[in-house]
Amino acid sequence: MRDLAATRRDEEAEARDAAAEARELSLETGAGPLLDGVRFDRSRAAEDRAAARADRHAAAADRRVAAEARRATALDELTGAHRRGPGLIELERELARAQRLERGLTVAFVDVDGLKAINDSQGHAAGDRMLRQVVVTLRTLLRAYDLIVRYGGDEFICVLPGMAPADARSRIVLVNAALGDVAEPGSVTAGLAEMQRGDSVEALVGRADQALYQERARRL
Repeated sequence: MRDLAATRRDEEAEARDAAAEARELSLETGAGPLLDGVRFDRSRAAEDRAAARADRHAAAADRRVAAEARRATALDELTGAHRRGPGLIELERELARAQRLERGLTVAFVDVDGLKAINDSQGHAAGDRMLRQVVVTLRTLLRAYDLIVRYGGDEFICVLPGMAPADARSRIVLVNAALGDVAEPGSVTAGLAEMQRGDSVEALVGRADQALYQERARRL
């Protein structure tokens, strides 16, 4: 609705600008022979210009509100990470951009260790706190433009444009160090996958998921 309102305001602004230009043109070509008429036309042109500016400001405000509303619905209310659906759409855009620019992209499939045990022994409130702490820690130790998606109950996908797997692995080490140094310590396990030529979102996420299982098996 806000986007439609913004479009209508922009159209109104263009119409007002066109009206103002027509009035100014008529003055320049001498189509307004009477002094009072000239003054009136100049005044109306100025009013049209002012109204057009106001319409454009209102349109910009409507678009900001609409963008904030879309952003709010795209985020998981518990953790603040992207929801799975909107997050995968963003991942698809990042993947297309990386392939177009021929730059690297790594996906980390992150699983919170022992969340079920925390829920069973300490209650779901404790599990929720752990999920929020994991996302806060990821956001702190990753870059501002890295994407964090809540993929499942205790699973997250981190999309890391331009980052090599070795650097991503080092970030996960820092994340675990930070999670071990809080009031309610925890940890994560991560599987990493690097974009390959012609990759799809499903293939890239699937490899990261498989790498997660291999990392868990290696720990046993």
